Amino acid sequence: MAFRVDRRDIDFILKEQLDLGKLLSFDAFKDFSLDDFDMTITEGIRLATEKVAPTNKEADQIRAQFDKATAKVTVPQCHVDLYKEYCENGWNGISCNPEYGGQGFPGSVAIAVGEAMVSASVTFMMTPGLTRGAGHVIEHFGTDEQKAKYVEKMYSGEWAGTMCLTEPGAGSAVGDLKCSAKETGDGKFIISGVKSFITSGDHNITDQIIHLVLARVEGDPIGMKGVSLFIVPKLKINADGSCGELNDVVCGGIEHKMGIHGSPTCTLNFGEKGTCEGELIGQRGKGIVAMFLLMNEARIGVGIQGMSQAAAAYQEALDYAKERIQGVDILDMKDVNAPRVPIIKHPDIRRMLMTMKALTEGSRALLYKTAYYADIAMHSPDEKEREKYHDLIELLTPMCKAYATDAAVRSTGEAVMILGGYGYCAEYPIEQYYRDTKIACIYEGTNGIQALDLLGRKIGLKGGMVFLSFMMSLNKFIDANKDHAVIAPYIKTLGEARDKLAASVAKFQSLGKKDPYYPVLCATPFLEMFSEVVVTQLLLEQAKIAGEKLDAILSEKGADNDEKKKALLADSSEAAFYHNKIQTAAFYASQILPGVFAKHYSFETGDKSALDVVL
Repeated sequence: MAFRVDRRDIDFILKEQLDLGKLLSFDAFKDFSLDDFDMTITEGIRLATEKVAPTNKEADQIRAQFDKATAKVTVPQCHVDLYKEYCENGWNGISCNPEYGGQGFPGSVAIAVGEAMVSASVTFMMTPGLTRGAGHVIEHFGTDEQKAKYVEKMYSGEWAGTMCLTEPGAGSAVGDLKCSAKETGDGKFIISGVKSFITSGDHNITDQIIHLVLARVEGDPIGMKGVSLFIVPKLKINADGSCGELNDVVCGGIEHKMGIHGSPTCTLNFGEKGTCEGELIGQRGKGIVAMFLLMNEARIGVGIQGMSQAAAAYQEALDYAKERIQGVDILDMKDVNAPRVPIIKHPDIRRMLMTMKALTEGSRALLYKTAYYADIAMHSPDEKEREKYHDLIELLTPMCKAYATDAAVRSTGEAVMILGGYGYCAEYPIEQYYRDTKIACIYEGTNGIQALDLLGRKIGLKGGMVFLSFMMSLNKFIDANKDHAVIAPYIKTLGEARDKLAASVAKFQSLGKKDPYYPVLCATPFLEMFSEVVVTQLLLEQAKIAGEKLDAILSEKGADNDEKKKALLADSSEAAFYHNKIQTAAFYASQILPGVFAKHYSFETGDKSALDVVL
């Protein structure tokens, strides 16, 4: 089946659910038009479909390679060639600051392009994504000299970038790192240590790679408070800005992984010869603050990675289910001569497809709305508005990362089941989507860590006022729509789920210091609970809009009875789209949201058997 992107759902979110026109009132976007946004997304999807997607299987089969004799890493040539075209046409800097050569588009537009590109090939997009993120950290925290030296070349893609946090003995516990920095007296530092699991840590896509490295200056405190951030180029940079000799950064090997085979995941050895130079960025001892700018952006990007693979898998599974002939209609089970039907006629296949559709569209709505909030938080002239949306982003980011990727693993797993044995074979791309998705639950802070962040830190932000503000907004939505002709039944369920969410938060807060283990034990299901409430609201927002649009089409076409409506839905793709939006929200609210009640019940039991069992 041909790769494709669900442009209609993307347009629905951007044009009908979100108010992109609001962004045009901000100074940063005043020179754009809605047509500019539309054309850019169109071109991005074209490139993803025509150029990026054809490389995905090839890169997976060829894989990144490591030559032990030369300590050099190569990626599939198709991605080297594609990267050049991608950067030459300005895609690497699509949402970056024009002052440094970026295109300056809103994140709301960039996320749509990003979904298309990542959906087409996760591994290709890893290097550009990390490069933009690292460049943004330097733009935000760097000195004027550092900005001038690095940022434009990173946004253009001439130089690549990485983030180097993890070490063999310090993964999620970043404060335990051993990588060290020694002052030289001339404003530079000698960096020494090993970093592991570094995505795009070395490659032949660009000659220069700018590493952002967390390390502790000798003599500084142990733990997070002693960690600083350093810019460490792969090649030393001459006074005229050109690249010089190697900077004593050597790849010690690459990982052999379950998925993302085309992307090199490297072990990097810094300073084996004692000549690795780095320069401090940001405040000494505040490295994690600077790195979190990159990590939080990357977490939303990882959410996009998961959702995009689920979206691609859904399109593939949907096409397959329409074409695969097997079995008879359930009403004809006793008739051995009954015609065989496409498997999409079978109720269990439809249940799996609808699960994929609901999880994917719900995740897309969550991610796109968060990107829209980020545009407002960054560019609104109203300080209070900026603060409000910044707070919402803080609350939603753990869900964007963890919920969207967990949902993607479930969705791609359903796709494997729909294709059956073929889903497990490389003949179809489903098995690659499944393999490539799981890593998204692990890196940029495991989903368990996202859950701890949500429950342990984000719920209590500003004395709990951020959570309270969210709940007040949710209450307003529920109250305004409790009698709505289309969504009222599901609003009732959402209201009940809201109450369980609030009760769970109150329970965990009441435990305080009396039983700190229990909230931690419940953090992951709590994140899922909270996410399901958020996604239900977003999908019901969509259903409300869709109901109004569908009623207008039915009225225009004179479809005033069930028979005429059914005929119109079969004939009009627009009517069918809006009808399906309502069904998707109904499915999520009826089949997925009730999981909130089960999780609340489990919290109330106080069960700690997982802690008490002797293992």
